[in-house]
Amino acid sequence: MTFRPKFITFDCHGTMIFFDMGGAARDHYAGQLSPEKMEVFIKNFTAYRLDEVLGAWKPFGEVVHNALERTCKRNGVAFDPAVAEDISNRIPTWGPHPDVPAGLAKVAKEFPLVALTNSMNAQIPHNIAKLGAPIAHVFTAESAGAYKPQMRAFEYMFDQLGCGPEDVLHVSSSFRYDLMTAHDLGIKNKVWVNRGHEPANPYYGYTEIADISGLPGVVGL
Repeated sequence: MTFRPKFITFDCHGTMIFFDMGGAARDHYAGQLSPEKMEVFIKNFTAYRLDEVLGAWKPFGEVVHNALERTCKRNGVAFDPAVAEDISNRIPTWGPHPDVPAGLAKVAKEFPLVALTNSMNAQIPHNIAKLGAPIAHVFTAESAGAYKPQMRAFEYMFDQLGCGPEDVLHVSSSFRYDLMTAHDLGIKNKVWVNRGHEPANPYYGYTEIADISGLPGVVGL
């Protein structure tokens, strides 16, 4: 029997939005680094951003600033705060992966869609408006006072929706930000969108899809 959730909840950046932090970093540093070192720089930048969101909440601009400063130090590159500001300012301009609008539109006819995002309140509406489908609720790290993968972000969402882990289908391209925490909180119904960010990890119990076009089939549409 197909699970019919009360809500389909989504990670936003990376899962729905093409979160091009790597491209932004390349624009600024490719002239200073060999292709091989540029790839290391991008991997470090990704890792430091995750590390920066594990503590007390702070504006996402500070997350980017701190992560980039640490990445530059590790890679022997001069840090310029203006570069961090430029990268942060790009985030609201990014739109969805090509598969997202049509896939979301199909499931939105049957289920309320919810975005649980590590975003700022002023920034995320620009991204959501580009998705091409109705998002019933948007919950940000700023409102929750905590970034994913912290449990408090998910608990804030449950409190706002008046539901529990058993009521949602959570969709993400990231184990480390979303699906591991979802598992620990008892969200049994999970979808991993394999966008190549991370390797498969079957322990966490999920349905794998290549992109959002596969989501309607998961819920029997």
